[in-house]
Amino acid sequence: MSAEEVAQAFVQHFYQTFDSNVDSLAGLFNDQSMLTFEGQQVQGSANIIAKLKSVGGVSHSVKTTDIQPSSNPNAIVIFVTGAIQIGGDNPLHFCEFFHLVGTAPGQYYVHNVVFRLNYGL
Repeated sequence: MSAEEVAQAFVQHFYQTFDSNVDSLAGLFNDQSMLTFEGQQVQGSANIIAKLKSVGGVSHSVKTTDIQPSSNPNAIVIFVTGAIQIGGDNPLHFCEFFHLVGTAPGQYYVHNVVFRLNYGL
């Protein structure tokens, strides 16, 4: 699969799973994975899942997905924009960056993820 195909499949899987059963995302991360969520950093799969669960029930709507191969031939960077609805409240704009690293042909884990809400200025 191309970087584009991998990234598109990842984005679809990530947000559908986040919205329905965030615990099922644990396999995408490992002990070296790092999440920066609104400026707060957490490391490791268990800590990342705990942070994501602390947000509560959410619904994502992806608007754009930008994909680039990394200088590491086994890595892909992804930048996503969209809207997130938290607990049924009004949707908020967000952006999220992912750095996927390959572990075997067709297998990747999330090494880095950065999430930010976009507030009107």
